[in-house]
Amino acid sequence: MSAVSPLVRIDYPHLARREMLAFLPETCPRLLDVGCNTGAFGEAVKQTRPGTEVWGVEPDSGAADRARHHLDQVFQGFFDAGLPLPERHFDVISFNDVLEHMPDPWAALHHARALLAPDGVVVVSLPNLLHLDTIWPLLRERDFRYESSGVRDRTHLRFFTRTSALRMFEECGYEVLRVKGINEQWYTRSLKRRLVYRLFGRQLEETKFVQYAFVARPAREATTRGASLEPATLRRA
Repeated sequence: MSAVSPLVRIDYPHLARREMLAFLPETCPRLLDVGCNTGAFGEAVKQTRPGTEVWGVEPDSGAADRARHHLDQVFQGFFDAGLPLPERHFDVISFNDVLEHMPDPWAALHHARALLAPDGVVVVSLPNLLHLDTIWPLLRERDFRYESSGVRDRTHLRFFTRTSALRMFEECGYEVLRVKGINEQWYTRSLKRRLVYRLFGRQLEETKFVQYAFVARPAREATTRGASLEPATLRRA
């Protein structure tokens, strides 16, 4: 089974996802961007970190052709063992809102482990199923409407909360070093909404964010078995 959904493609914009640059290590000489689309994120990496070698994987041929103008190498295809990607080569493998499009994101994370250089990390953005604009219609209207983008993107095959994402990383043998909610959208709609968050901020914390960002590395053998979901190195910010 291919790691990326074969569903008809939505044409996503040339979006750099610059908020994810803050989650990259200080040095990352070789980065692989999985689901690189038109190469906007990799282009931003190369602009802000001159000298970084950026490869991309993209299943859509048109987007892959565009990405080749910005990245060092681009493979058109699904992220699986069928692509000639070198093992133990990449300092960072990024999945920016990509894993949720895959039939088996666990398989993708397992595959990524073999491609990471020693001390390499994965940097992942995942849509947050608990975002207020998703759970409120469920509660109020008893409805789940798919959309062309966002948390309810109609090509999403998997859905995650912060907790279930952490469990997935653990199941795949990763140690999560950092997790942070990104792209807050809760305070712009109404005074009533802002008041509710002021009164119940702690209880509603996880509903603020459109996505969660994660940084994780393959767990060291000594700590892989029976490790806590939240090791001492895990940070919320």
